[in-house]
Amino acid sequence: METTPVQGPLNLTPEALARESAQMQAKLGAAFETLRSVGDYDYGASAREEVWRDGKVVLYRFRGDKESTARVPLLICYALVNRPYMVDLQSDKSIVRGLLERGEDVYILDWGYADRSDRFLELEDYIERFLGGAVDYLRRANGLDSINLLGICQGGAFSLCYAALNPQKVRNLVTMVTPVDFHTGDNMLANWARGVDVDLFVDTLGNVPADLMNLSYLMLKPWRLFVQKYVGLVDILDDRQALEDFLRMEKWIFDSPDQAGEAFRQFVKQFYQANGFVNGGVRIGPREVDLQNLTMPVLNVFAQQDHLVPPAASQALGGLAGTDDYSELSFRGGHIGIYVSGRAQKEVPSSIHDWLAKRSKT
Repeated sequence: METTPVQGPLNLTPEALARESAQMQAKLGAAFETLRSVGDYDYGASAREEVWRDGKVVLYRFRGDKESTARVPLLICYALVNRPYMVDLQSDKSIVRGLLERGEDVYILDWGYADRSDRFLELEDYIERFLGGAVDYLRRANGLDSINLLGICQGGAFSLCYAALNPQKVRNLVTMVTPVDFHTGDNMLANWARGVDVDLFVDTLGNVPADLMNLSYLMLKPWRLFVQKYVGLVDILDDRQALEDFLRMEKWIFDSPDQAGEAFRQFVKQFYQANGFVNGGVRIGPREVDLQNLTMPVLNVFAQQDHLVPPAASQALGGLAGTDDYSELSFRGGHIGIYVSGRAQKEVPSSIHDWLAKRSKT
């Protein structure tokens, strides 16, 4: 007499479970060979050269396969909390390469790794001395009064400050996944930061350890970033290219510099806690930042599924900037996808280039 296989609540038969178990064993078996054959998964798709330096902070110029046709250089200012090579991670995941292919003359500021000697660096050092120094170098080297500036995440907040304080030196300003209103209801990271005794925090630790910062970001999505991601890794253990891509991304995530204590204190107090862009009162050295001084054209790029910088936090810029030429680009993706997804490679460099081209002065 025939019997019908018993199925569980997930409709899994013993035969299906056996097949899945065999597939899992095959992937795990192949993983040993794949891991042995994994090559160099270092970052970087584009050649670059150092053109200016101030201590640990280095300005690099990217070199594409063809000469730049842009008359005005584009300087990328990244955040302090991660390394800037995310914008040039690998050949098929590189915002920089996309910009170079369209003729842009692209530079990036590398903040380096803060150590105890940087403990008392302030926001004024990062914004006026380092970012300002790079801008002034590019102005001199190109014989220009102003350049184009692309600020990303925290680097976007720095760029807003710099451009508002020095509007005559920034021709066009692009911000990407940049927080402006730090008190939107859906900003979990900002809600956490508002409850931190940052004076006690910095006075106790000095510089802020990178591992502590990383843990904070991972805890925003603990299931996805602590468990689900690594369970999914099993599916690619027999795919060398996919595994190298995964390891390259993991390297970037955990390659985080410590944060200079005094600058961290000032940033948390003025932005996360006081919401200074919206409420006023942001001071960089002796001067106060007023976003009404952003009189240059502004393109604000934000990600619709961004859990670190929710769209509303970024879109607040439209009501605060003093420019008559304000544009937004809404990207369907998340905070990391805006750099590395296939859609980003098609949409982001071309949108930035086309926007700049319309505003170029001959």
